Amino acid sequence: MQILLLDYYEIFIATLLGAILGSFYACAVFRYIYGQTLTNPRRSKCPQCGHQIRWYENVPILSYLFLNGRCSACHQPISLMYPIIELTSIVWAVLLMLKFGLSTQWLVYMLFGGLMIIASFIDLKTFILPDIITIPGSIAAIPCAALFTPLGWKGALLGACIGGGLFWSLRLLYKGLKGIEGLGLGDVKIMFMIGALAGPQNISLVITVAAFSGLAVGLILMVVDKNRKLGSMIPFGPFLALGSMLTTLYAPHFWAWYLG
Repeated sequence: MQILLLDYYEIFIATLLGAILGSFYACAVFRYIYGQTLTNPRRSKCPQCGHQIRWYENVPILSYLFLNGRCSACHQPISLMYPIIELTSIVWAVLLMLKFGLSTQWLVYMLFGGLMIIASFIDLKTFILPDIITIPGSIAAIPCAALFTPLGWKGALLGACIGGGLFWSLRLLYKGLKGIEGLGLGDVKIMFMIGALAGPQNISLVITVAAFSGLAVGLILMVVDKNRKLGSMIPFGPFLALGSMLTTLYAPHFWAWYLG
């Protein structure tokens, strides 16, 4: 009974923290898109009418439902991305808690998962993986993975070099064959960070999940949008982040199944 109560307590903490961070992630995403900073303006405003968001209009997910997805002042629609980002953050925090408990590994993956959530949603809207996220994330990933996960320095360094180096090579190869950019430098940088966290043994799994999920979404978009053609651009960063997150959570189960 005591263990069960502890589990519920940890899940509650993860849910609360995931919701608070998710609200911050959504703010960071849209402020980047609108060309603003985290400190200017000091308080969030409706992009349509400039209405200053009150505290009770900024409660993760609940405020969106209470306001029926519209600004309380001008009644213009609020982007559905806000609650989606918040919900993504909550699910990520809870699943990590169920796997790692309150531990340093949980904190590490929460930190870098947050960076990937912000970068992914920015990429979805702008086709840009911002340097302000990918470069510090890449630098910090190696020591964090080496010190606070079982990978150690060798695994973190090797994973980063393989992940980043592979995508750098693919970028050069595609440009050489096609004469155009197929992979951006942002994908190379985020893969350097992901490689450090996943380790060399899991990079193939990250890329496989990213490739198949990206292909599936691309095909769905072609069915929904008849004017969309095969080969149309689709941001790859969100799928790399998805592959990294699923690998963090389920890689041991996958390899146990795959290897029999």
